[in-house]
Amino acid sequence: MAKRDYYEVLGVERGADKEGIKKAFRKLAQTYHPDINKSPEAEANFKEVNEAYQILSDDQKRAAYDRYGHAGVQGAGAGAADFGGFGDFSTIFEEIFAGFGGQQAQRSNRRQPRRGADLRADVRLTFEEAAFGCDRELEIPRQELCDRCSGAGAEPPTQPVACAMCGGTGEVQRRQQSPLFGTVVTSNTCPTCNGAGEVIPSPCKKCNGQKRVRVSRKLSVKIPPGVDEGTRIRLAGEGEAGILGGPPGNLYVVVAVDEHPIFVRTEFDVQMELPLNMAQAALGASVRIPTVDGKEEMLDIPAGTQTGKVFRKRGYGIPKLQRQGRGDMLITARVVTPTDLNPEQRSLLQQLAKTLGDETIQHNKGFFDRIFGA
Repeated sequence: MAKRDYYEVLGVERGADKEGIKKAFRKLAQTYHPDINKSPEAEANFKEVNEAYQILSDDQKRAAYDRYGHAGVQGAGAGAADFGGFGDFSTIFEEIFAGFGGQQAQRSNRRQPRRGADLRADVRLTFEEAAFGCDRELEIPRQELCDRCSGAGAEPPTQPVACAMCGGTGEVQRRQQSPLFGTVVTSNTCPTCNGAGEVIPSPCKKCNGQKRVRVSRKLSVKIPPGVDEGTRIRLAGEGEAGILGGPPGNLYVVVAVDEHPIFVRTEFDVQMELPLNMAQAALGASVRIPTVDGKEEMLDIPAGTQTGKVFRKRGYGIPKLQRQGRGDMLITARVVTPTDLNPEQRSLLQQLAKTLGDETIQHNKGFFDRIFGA
């Protein structure tokens, strides 16, 4: 019987690219593989498909075939029963049998102890609570081991038993004889125990055999001094319970901090703006200022203080998180120009203006002369 055209065998056009040829071969290989297709002609069809692919997937063989037909590649793909060196076929074979190795690893992992999930809780603090620390009580919903069955999943006093179908391995095997590959063994997840390797004849009445129950726990959380917006506090082992004896996860408490009406925080320093009247700025004064501790302190303002002058009080800032010491408090002066003068204040300022004369104007004139070289 004359051989069929290789392009016809794969069902592709003569101008098909390598990817198109490869896709056609994969589809046909899965259709005709003897371990899947039990029809009498399956093996012959599979050999024909494989032979066509070996020729058309090789640039040199394909060129010879396109020019001389089957005579140009005689012996190059004949028989095609030996798959040694045929790299792509191993990939096809794995795909046909659904990634046996990967599934086996998954089934093995399914029976290993697994760590519980981490949880997150958000807490909002006042500016002072973040600065100096506090205690907060949080209510945390989480999965815990069932206290009725101690995490076994079985109603006491019963216990889980090994699955009779898989013998406790979590997988079942199927052996097939293949004329091309000999004995082929495939493994699949046990449908009875779903890969767990055990079954629960009498499920626990509280957890219904799930081994964990959802509960809500109240936890007391100690917020350390110096936390800031976005700080995460880790509470080890306060997450969800592990599975199959695995350790519990962690609880992460994420901090949010309210703004303060006076202070602005920069790392561990605090800043504030101090309004001064004209007399205080000009003559100097001792003024009371608030602090983050809730107390008042005295600050000496020297005569002639200008807007923007910054005073620093060391050690009056935020306690440093998990370190010794505190940041500083930075006080920025702002001279306030009065806008609503009573008659007496207006008169006094007019008298002051007369005594000052054009002193300020002359000062500015000298300044501009130096700048512009006049």
